[in-house]
Amino acid sequence: MTLDAIPDAPLPEVLAGPVLRRITLQRLVIWLVGSHRLDMTLLLRPAGHPPRRLTLNASRVRRLPMGRHAWLHLIDVPLATPLPAGVVIDYDLLLTDADGKSTGIAAWAAHLLHDGATRPAFVIAERHHRLLHGSCRRPHYDGPDGLVRTDAWLAERRDRPDEWPAWLLMTGDQVYADDVAGPLLVAVHALIDRLGLFDEVLEGATIDTSRTLHTTEPHYYRRYELLPDVESSNALRDRFFGGARKPVFTSANANNHLMSFAEIIAVYLLVWSPIPWQLAGMTTPPLSDTHRQRFNAEKTIIEAFIAGLPAAARAMAHLPSLMIFDDHDITDDWNLTADWEQTAYGHPFSRRIIGNALLGYLLCQGWGNDPDRLAPLVDEAAQVLEAASEAQGWLPSKPLDALIQRLLRFEGWEYQVPGSPPLIVLDTRTRRWRSERSPRRPSGLMDWEALSELQQHILDAPSVVIVSPAPMFGVKLIEVIQKLFTLAGKPLLVDAENWMAHRGAAKVMLNIFRHSRTPGHYVILSGDVHYSFVYDIRIRQRREGPKLWQITSSGIKNAFPVTLLDGFDRANRWLYSPRSPLNWFTKRRRMETRPRDPDRARAGERLWNGAGIGLVDLDEQGRPSHICQLDARGFDVVFPPPHDHD
Repeated sequence: MTLDAIPDAPLPEVLAGPVLRRITLQRLVIWLVGSHRLDMTLLLRPAGHPPRRLTLNASRVRRLPMGRHAWLHLIDVPLATPLPAGVVIDYDLLLTDADGKSTGIAAWAAHLLHDGATRPAFVIAERHHRLLHGSCRRPHYDGPDGLVRTDAWLAERRDRPDEWPAWLLMTGDQVYADDVAGPLLVAVHALIDRLGLFDEVLEGATIDTSRTLHTTEPHYYRRYELLPDVESSNALRDRFFGGARKPVFTSANANNHLMSFAEIIAVYLLVWSPIPWQLAGMTTPPLSDTHRQRFNAEKTIIEAFIAGLPAAARAMAHLPSLMIFDDHDITDDWNLTADWEQTAYGHPFSRRIIGNALLGYLLCQGWGNDPDRLAPLVDEAAQVLEAASEAQGWLPSKPLDALIQRLLRFEGWEYQVPGSPPLIVLDTRTRRWRSERSPRRPSGLMDWEALSELQQHILDAPSVVIVSPAPMFGVKLIEVIQKLFTLAGKPLLVDAENWMAHRGAAKVMLNIFRHSRTPGHYVILSGDVHYSFVYDIRIRQRREGPKLWQITSSGIKNAFPVTLLDGFDRANRWLYSPRSPLNWFTKRRRMETRPRDPDRARAGERLWNGAGIGLVDLDEQGRPSHICQLDARGFDVVFPPPHDHD
């Protein structure tokens, strides 16, 4: 695909999607962005069953403007007659023009079709027998894309519906709002201009409007100069960032931090679809010699990322997906400490930056997880966006600020998916248990009330799958290092975000696992850490106690520094082997943790460092029967059960 924008090219009708979201026997939820309001008909062809044709009228699709030539289509189709489970269901979205002519996906998005197929397809599983899961898809990581591997893996099983996973679980950092490559940000601005994405006034910034940010003063690789610098937080000031002064935002790579709503929407389009790249391109802007070298190096990586986008989009058009945010979807260290919160939300510009990213999450990720629960927020967002459409493309400041304030206070991003076993997806970002000892210490990932609600959801269930973006049981040595930095008053230096970092949250979470009425089998799916591992866990001194499996897959397109992780892995094995007395000094001393060794690792290695996607098969009792990592390099890494010896 060319990386140069096609001059005066007509706008394609569909810019991104369809992305399958919460797909069930009686309801289809689909996300799509068009260049104008689309008239669509949904065609369903279940194997061995009569086809169905459904006109997507106003009761089945909601259209929200995001710019002069960008319309979000939230498709939500209830089905009076349930679809069959366990069979391949071909589908099509027919677009009807003013003359009444209809064209299907094969005409306007042929890249979404597998070889030999005439339409994309999906399968609705009878139970949660197989799950794909992963997090951390960073476009300019110099490595392959796990979603591309997902597509290749699925294509091999096109005619074997029993092998299709029930869900693709995307467990955080689907986009990197705080860490954007220069070439991607250039494409973002070109796409904003081409689509006329909405502008906004920026209060408290050194620039007045987002239009200036997108055109005359984009500040490539120098966005830290625009970020607010405040004096209210010692913990934030103490960390060096881009110069001697410390801004609110703490990402080590925030030189190209996204700021406006338009930038957020443009990034979603560019990382989920190859089509917008035909409109954007990556021309090199005026840069210093140092920044030009970096731009050129990143451009090579982004070119490879773009080449994989047809396959990534194809995977998302075939597999029902569930998503939850982590920090990079919004900004690094999001709500890490009470001190961070006070600083970030106390400044109008930083509050707007965070709010814009959260609004983008609502529209592009959150809605598809739980449309009913998030409907009131979407209603309010629609009012703001429609007002912008009527006001020559400017988002109304006061209504936008009111919407952002509501988003920041909203408690309901978590959700549950019924089934066997049930899925519980946690919000570990917005309902934090703030430290009572010091506002500079890490907050608990969930507060007491949120943890109590979690316990109520799983009472008396025989088994459960919990999605926790950060591992509940991580690498003990790394947690100790994070603890040491926290004691030194510098938690932001090491992103001290783990379940054991806050005494109260850790205690309540461990007590939930020990409760007599909570499930006998817990499967915990996590990401975040940029390496993959599996632990088998049991409660000590309980013969019939619950069994837990911590299964971590990260990243989809990211990895940990190789030499550093090798050192951590080796030292952790020496210091915290299952029989090590050091285990009795950790918060989880009542748990016996047995790591699984990946079959392709060198002798003794327990952490797998490679981009890809996790695959978990569950038996009838909800226990993992097979755990592996589909490495993006084209091979599988199996995590067999641990041996009796260390």
